[in-house]
Amino acid sequence: MNPARASRLAGALYLVIILAGVWGEGFARGGMLVPGDAAATAAAIREGAGLFRLALAADLLMTFCDAGVAVLLFLLLRGFFVVAALAAMIFRLIQTAVIAANMLVTASAGLLAEAGDAPALVAMELRALGYDIGLGFFAICNLLLGAIFVRSRGLPGWLGLLLAATGAVYLAGTGLHILAPAALAAFQPAYLVPLIVETVFAFWLLLAGPRRLVPAVATGAH
Repeated sequence: MNPARASRLAGALYLVIILAGVWGEGFARGGMLVPGDAAATAAAIREGAGLFRLALAADLLMTFCDAGVAVLLFLLLRGFFVVAALAAMIFRLIQTAVIAANMLVTASAGLLAEAGDAPALVAMELRALGYDIGLGFFAICNLLLGAIFVRSRGLPGWLGLLLAATGAVYLAGTGLHILAPAALAAFQPAYLVPLIVETVFAFWLLLAGPRRLVPAVATGAH
């Protein structure tokens, strides 16, 4: 594939990931998990069953696009730092696999809501934990991408620092969910950083990437 076209495609797929993720997590499914309240959680899922299924479809679309972005970014960045680019692709694909597997837990919450309140709450809480575990792998991917951008002369170092900050936020969120889940609610505003940075990165791939990445892909420069 032409490198300029690959960069634009990666940017477009990244925007789809952001839109699908924000819609599914923030709007469609955002208020369905009521921590500690099994009855309210199950009732919310039952009342919004159609929206719940649409959010699951958005998750599936997001994982398809994520796998594509992982491969495209490797093809575009291997000329700068092949080992880090390969590792970033692997960690991103692991994240995609974890989130895809976690969709079974998400689907089970919808089924269990019809059977009783407590099982649906447990399934939704497991789903949230599984999602954050997936983001832990994505955090490493972003830290590696940040390192590539910071150490490569042909790429904007400021974007590398932002990607590294995104990785740090995701890693902290995963750690809190596992080690101190009670503190996770207070940490939620920090996720605005990844939302903004990943949107900037997507537009950079669409607009600047075709000019900045093509020479390295063509020459194989390190």
